[in-house]
Amino acid sequence: MLKVLVIGLGSIGMEVLRHLDADPTIRVTSSLLRPARLASKRLRQMPLGIQVAYNADEIEELPDFALECAGPDAIGEHVIPLLRRGVSVGICSVGAFIEDGLARDVRRAAAAGKAQAHLLAGAVGGIDALSAARLLGLDSVTLTSRKPPMGWLGTLAEQVCDLNALIEPVVLFHGSARQAARLFPRNANSAATVALAGVGLEKTEVTLVADPSVSSNTHEIDARGAFGEMRFVTSNKPLTENPKTSALAALSAIRAIRNQVAAVVV
Repeated sequence: MLKVLVIGLGSIGMEVLRHLDADPTIRVTSSLLRPARLASKRLRQMPLGIQVAYNADEIEELPDFALECAGPDAIGEHVIPLLRRGVSVGICSVGAFIEDGLARDVRRAAAAGKAQAHLLAGAVGGIDALSAARLLGLDSVTLTSRKPPMGWLGTLAEQVCDLNALIEPVVLFHGSARQAARLFPRNANSAATVALAGVGLEKTEVTLVADPSVSSNTHEIDARGAFGEMRFVTSNKPLTENPKTSALAALSAIRAIRNQVAAVVV
């Protein structure tokens, strides 16, 4: 049986627990939480028998695999120590890799522990094809992300236009994936994932759009290279518990865990 540690119990972490609770081949044995989370009602929703701790050193039994879904700070705090100890980790917070120093530290920790850091596709589709196409050479990769105007509340978009009064699409940002991830942290994971799978953080062009004609978050990838051309679009429905999180992001994490025990991996 695969023993799993879940870092963070936000909407993705709780969805993972619900999906894996009845799986006879996988058992979530532990979870790492910030101290403030211990008083949350989410903790009372956890299945019995899961050890909760503040850091990996407190975990009684080292897991076979870990899932990070707690945000960028968890990479340095928990992921790197686990990799050094030989535990492979599925990482949801791919946006953290816009910092080259952190990406380097993750690679070194994984090499030292003979483990792997799995950067999960999350809410973006076509990442496997994009990564494969890179082997033959990519000329260009663009990512266009569209959200309803209200999906941009609380971001720099409010300085670009009046989100409450939009009657047609407005481009909020156009530039590199690294810039997009830094200026719009809520889009950091999708921008960084596409960039790392393709032509890199500087060469990947990202356009962010507030569009009153859409009702869901959409991500469109266009890529060209020696392989030919590719266009891939995802239109994501949110998790019921948290409308700011795409259901596909949680399903990507669940798939990564189940692939650890699957006889055939697709």
